[in-house]
Amino acid sequence: MIAKMFDSLKAEVHPNRDEMGKAAAEAAAEVLNAAIALRGEARVVFASAVSQSDFLKHLKTKPIDWSKVVAFHQDEWVGITKNNAISFSLFVREHLYADVNPGTIHELDGTAEQEAECERYAKLLTEKPLDLFVIGIGENGHIAFNDPHVADFNDPKVMKVIDLDEKCRIQQQNDFKFDNIDDVPTHGLTVTIPAILAAENVITVVPTIRKAEAVLAALTGPISEACPASILRNKKGAVLYLDPDSASAVPALNSL
Repeated sequence: MIAKMFDSLKAEVHPNRDEMGKAAAEAAAEVLNAAIALRGEARVVFASAVSQSDFLKHLKTKPIDWSKVVAFHQDEWVGITKNNAISFSLFVREHLYADVNPGTIHELDGTAEQEAECERYAKLLTEKPLDLFVIGIGENGHIAFNDPHVADFNDPKVMKVIDLDEKCRIQQQNDFKFDNIDDVPTHGLTVTIPAILAAENVITVVPTIRKAEAVLAALTGPISEACPASILRNKKGAVLYLDPDSASAVPALNSL
């Protein structure tokens, strides 16, 4: 394993994608168990994407008292029901919740009135501090659905409605196997960047060569909304888990 600090962000490169997911799951389990021991519950937000599959596979094997976990997911398509095949709530339900049965699950409803749903979910997210936020990084550098054109490092909102840029929609077409780009929803509900950074711990899981350029920009470019993930370099204690492919464009992670 290779590790290097980029400002306050620790980047770890693991031998392969499975080992990356295993390491991230071990770290997440440690955070959740510590929160349960300290306060009797753990509050966590999960990303819902194919990039998270290795992490989720390993997380559900860890010894965690899931009855004491309050679970959220970070975003949802506008207009999509919770049981739709492309729903993000369905993704995390199938890949994690079905096996571990968290004590409390809060899901976004993409068919609800958008602003009201954002307000409802924001209240749930902020009624107590979040112990852990698990995210990925998009091919355009987004975190959650905060694409560069809508990202705001000082966003006053906890949740908001956003329109997705073309690069994000192309990624979603590939990830979820849409037949045509026109079938990809154009809007989503998302947790904002300040809400992500407000969590006590942030774990970022980013595999595959498709993310290499975004990882390079996040770690070595300016800290700017042009690459929303770059803000992670300001988050004390945040850890970025990479595989050799996603780290391949960063010279400092290939010369240690």
